Amino acid sequence: MLEDRYTSPNAGTSALVLIDVQQDFYADDSPMRIAGTRATIPAMAKLARAFREFQLPIVHVVRLYRPDGSNVDLVRRRSVEQGARIAAPGSAGSQIAPELLPNVVELEHELLLDGGLQQLGPAEHVMYKPRWGAFYRTELDRHLRESGRDTVVFAGCDFPNCPRASIYQASERDYRIILVSDAISGLYQRGMDECRAIGVRVQDLSETLDWLARNG
Repeated sequence: MLEDRYTSPNAGTSALVLIDVQQDFYADDSPMRIAGTRATIPAMAKLARAFREFQLPIVHVVRLYRPDGSNVDLVRRRSVEQGARIAAPGSAGSQIAPELLPNVVELEHELLLDGGLQQLGPAEHVMYKPRWGAFYRTELDRHLRESGRDTVVFAGCDFPNCPRASIYQASERDYRIILVSDAISGLYQRGMDECRAIGVRVQDLSETLDWLARNG
């Protein structure tokens, strides 16, 4: 699908959304390790640094699974109830990859689980999402609108699940969207084609950094 004045992304009113880049989803010894995630962290880190340089908003979106399973999606709830510890609040595995952060940060898990945003910098926050999509029962849409954003740049962990759900939710809310193809794990050709079909611009890190430099 060709871009037009409705779908073409705007760098100056963009925000970066980094999804689920937490240690339990990329550490080699984690039972929930998502293949390819560790390898994409350097590209995500370059994106985050660029957005900070241009003083554009960044939102780190995370999962936090209570050990009793009470807030866990149904497909994983039984496993957590039986003792699996996945991104457990306060655990090392729940923490965001340090390469993506402006400084050393420990997640304020109670604040996040209550729906609050943890501030990391002037325009950088962490947000908890209870299900796959970053807009489902969260303050993300309000946060983006209040900061004047109309464009969302997506990167992160495991395209088929949370990033893809979040991209479709952003499209439903009339955001202009970029998917950074080499800063996300689990991406495949059909997924890229399907994103393009709903007006998403799919481009790599180099193209995204050039876009920011020209228009940010």
